[in-house]
Amino acid sequence: MSISGAMSNLVLASSSTYRKSLLERLAIEFSCCSPNIDESALAVESAPQLTERLALEKARAVADRFPNAVVIGADQTAEVNGALLNKPLTHEQAVAQLSAQSGQQVLFHSGLAVIQIEPNGQLKQHSLVNTTEVEFRSLTFAQIERYLTSEQPYDCAGSFKAEGLGISLFSAVRSNDPTSLIGLPLIDLCSILPQFSIKV
Repeated sequence: MSISGAMSNLVLASSSTYRKSLLERLAIEFSCCSPNIDESALAVESAPQLTERLALEKARAVADRFPNAVVIGADQTAEVNGALLNKPLTHEQAVAQLSAQSGQQVLFHSGLAVIQIEPNGQLKQHSLVNTTEVEFRSLTFAQIERYLTSEQPYDCAGSFKAEGLGISLFSAVRSNDPTSLIGLPLIDLCSILPQFSIKV
């Protein structure tokens, strides 16, 4: 259960409604705080390196504001044929993204970081990347238009909502955690949190 008043001992460093909804599945108290960091990619980093670095930076930014709290940072990158896919933000960009993914294998990398600044000032952290392989159907322009008009996933990397109608765009999904594709790998998180004395 999330709380909106005083900060809890567990903080999600995100303003994403999708990640908040996922974390609520664990039925533990937490607060949300936007990290407000620069999410620009560095020239020399791969998509997995980018998403792990951003997850760590988000968690660190919020941990600096709330010492002793256990902070969860998360990020997701998508790549098709080595090219990064960002949030489309517009209908036109979403059409371009889904057209590029049509008939292709797309990798979705979900970065996860858990950080705590302990009372002695020591930094305790654990981070990882969970990757999901998605095979897209061969999509026609009409199918892409119908989907985007229906769900308008313009704030989602890859231009779809896997938890909704976006699943109809896929021919196969290979993953060890179905929540990873939505943006917060809960199976990994449930393994990490007890190391920070958070019971799930």
